[in-house]
Amino acid sequence: MKKNHNFFLNLAFQLAEKNLGKTGLNPSVGSIVVKNNTVISSGVTSITGKPHAEFNALKKLKNAEGATLYTSLEPCTHQGKTPPCTDIIIKKKIKRVYYAFEDPDTRTYKKAKKKLYKKGIITKQIKSKKYYNFYKSYFVNKILNIPFISAKIALSKDFFTINKQNKWITNSFSRKITHFIRSQYDGIISTSKTINCDNALLNCRIEGLSNYKPDLFIIDLNLKLKKNLLLNKFKKKRIIYLITYKKNFNNTQFYKNIGYKIILIDSLKDKKDFVLLYKKIYKLGYSRILIETGLTFLNCLVENRLVNDLYIFKSNNNIKKNGKNNSTLKHLKNISPKLIPINLKDDKLYKKIF
Repeated sequence: MKKNHNFFLNLAFQLAEKNLGKTGLNPSVGSIVVKNNTVISSGVTSITGKPHAEFNALKKLKNAEGATLYTSLEPCTHQGKTPPCTDIIIKKKIKRVYYAFEDPDTRTYKKAKKKLYKKGIITKQIKSKKYYNFYKSYFVNKILNIPFISAKIALSKDFFTINKQNKWITNSFSRKITHFIRSQYDGIISTSKTINCDNALLNCRIEGLSNYKPDLFIIDLNLKLKKNLLLNKFKKKRIIYLITYKKNFNNTQFYKNIGYKIILIDSLKDKKDFVLLYKKIYKLGYSRILIETGLTFLNCLVENRLVNDLYIFKSNNNIKKNGKNNSTLKHLKNISPKLIPINLKDDKLYKKIF
């Protein structure tokens, strides 16, 4: 029977992966309803975070009496913008509930089991080793009140991050995976230097995800962002924030006129400053942020332990005299990332969890 538990919980996590990074400050949850060892319904947390997965899985069932619910996260017990998920579980006469992780939200933490037991519903936690890190971002959100921060960078085989003769370091397969990775974040942080240099759009240009555009945060402390960027022609359906010093407030009108939102800060020099910025971004409703910048900025974040994980795309090509780095590679060379088993032809993808 335990084997079946793992099978159905894995299905629930596969559903949850679909909306990872798209549910605001609520976690992406997957739920599976099983009767007579057959899946009769499923649900995932809706875009923006509501309704929740359990509600979406159960609302369409006319007869769920005696069924079993598998859900990736402990069902909520508190009244928020939507009713508690435990209410619909009770109403639909579910017989058993199995979940993989306890919800760190203090309004629900370890409360679902008690509430459902009182109604005669068997409720158990079954830990999932396969998805051990799935809710790491949500735990960071709830414990630290900041977004989960990931970063990515591309390297040549001979450890250069800039190719003076070509815009790209890695191949087209790596770039497609980059677009997919972006789809799992609700915001991207970059710098005016990076965007000016690459004329970057930083969106998801891949079949099936092209309508999803993570909102963009541009750090431009001295207002050097170019005004004729491609970004300004394709900014529909996403919010673009410009992060700059408070002293520049009177010079931000152009960016306001083209639809940018302005975030004013006092300083961005040390870890404390970055944490304050992260908290501002979290208060705006962003839970998962991907950093896409050059090596200098990335080194600052890694050195100060300001990233939770790092994706490293590694080309199989040496670019030799055409290669360039704007900063030291000592931080990247000193970490031991884990190879992700994915076919990128000659490229490789590594991930370091800090």
